[in-house]
Amino acid sequence: MVRWKTKTLKPEAPEKFSQSEPSAAETGAPTTLATMSSKAAVLNDPEGVLELIELFFFAYRDFVGDADRLLSSYGFGRAHHRVIHFVQRRPGLSIAALLDILKITKQSLNRVLKQLLDKGLVEAREGSTDRRQRLLFLTKKGSDLALELAALQSARFERVLGNMPVKARDSTAEFLFSMIDHDQRGQVQQHIKDARSYKNESAA
Repeated sequence: MVRWKTKTLKPEAPEKFSQSEPSAAETGAPTTLATMSSKAAVLNDPEGVLELIELFFFAYRDFVGDADRLLSSYGFGRAHHRVIHFVQRRPGLSIAALLDILKITKQSLNRVLKQLLDKGLVEAREGSTDRRQRLLFLTKKGSDLALELAALQSARFERVLGNMPVKARDSTAEFLFSMIDHDQRGQVQQHIKDARSYKNESAA
């Protein structure tokens, strides 16, 4: 297994925005030469950003493709995978917390959860302090699938990171964290902290 030192990622202070003038699109004003010049600069791509966008797309395509092939044998898709993954990482996750992570509607989550519940991969239990609360846990069958999916995707990371310099590997987590919206970084850090805490408690 590839191991590397993980830096403690600190969410950046939120930017202070001053009230700005409305855009040309908002006011109905004609497109200016400056706007046209900005679009032309993007197309010229002097910094290679468009190439990075394409590389990100292709990397994600192949990364999720590893799991897609296994999921399809169960009649599942990526929405099912996300639920299985996060419940495996944090057993007892509430439906409200899962909705906050996935940023999807309750109706969409209910459809996916029903399928996972019906196939015996997930179970919902009453909260210990609030019986109206539903806490999610994987069954043995669900946990086996979650670990099989994680093994597929971990293998790709380990293979790639194993061929990269240590310094480049150390920068990977920082880069991915920086891609997250400013106002979501604290939530992501808390999720990772909670998942690590559960892992450490299970290993103890």
